[in-house]
Amino acid sequence: MAREKKADKLARALEVERRMGEHYPEPECALHYRTPFELTIAVALSAQTTDVNVNKVTPTLFARFGTPEAMAQANVEEVADIIHSLGFFRNKAKNCVACAQMIMSDFGGEVPRDMKSLQKLPGVGRKTANIVLNEGFGIVEGIAVDTHVFRIAHRLKFSNADTPLQTEQDLLKLYPRECWGPINHQWVLFGRETCIARKPKCAECFLNDLCPSAFKQG
Repeated sequence: MAREKKADKLARALEVERRMGEHYPEPECALHYRTPFELTIAVALSAQTTDVNVNKVTPTLFARFGTPEAMAQANVEEVADIIHSLGFFRNKAKNCVACAQMIMSDFGGEVPRDMKSLQKLPGVGRKTANIVLNEGFGIVEGIAVDTHVFRIAHRLKFSNADTPLQTEQDLLKLYPRECWGPINHQWVLFGRETCIARKPKCAECFLNDLCPSAFKQG
C-alpha cells in the first residue's frame, strides 16, 4: 500500500473529526463526579475496568471520603472494602489514600492544575492527568490515550506506535489543538459503541470509507 501523503492524511483526519463532531456533538465524561478531586479518584479507579463499574462504587466512596482531607485520613482497608469489586482494588485503595495525602501536604488541599504536578500524585499517569485537566479544569494539554483511543488511532493508521505516550504524540502532531479536547470524549464513545475491540461494526460505521482497516478486523 502506497504511503499516504501528509496533506491527505491531515485531510482525512480532519474529516474524521468533523464526522465525530456530528455524531457526538456534546460528548460527556461517563464517570460521575462533583469536584476535581472526585474526578481524579474516579479516573484513577477506572484503570483495567469500566466506567460503569466505577460509578457503582464511587457514591459510597465519596459519601465517606469525598474530599482530600477525608481521604487522606482514611483507613486503606476501609477504602479497599468499598472498591473491592474493581480490579487491582488493594493497590488502587493505597493510591487513593496516598494521592489525597500528597494533595494535602504538597498542594494545599487542592488538586493541581498542571500536567507535571498531577503526574506526581500516586496512581495518576499522563492519561489520567489529561482527563482531569480537560474535564475538571477546561485545560487542554494533550489527548488522553486509553485503550479505545489507542485502538482507533491504529485502525485509522494515524499511528503505529507501540505505547500510549507515543500514540498521543502522533495524534498531537496530526491534529490541531482545537481538536484535542473533543477527541478525549468522542473517540471513547465511538470505541465503545462501534469500533469495538473484537468484531468492530464496520458495516454501520460512519467512518468506514475513511478507515484503512474497515472490514479487515476479526
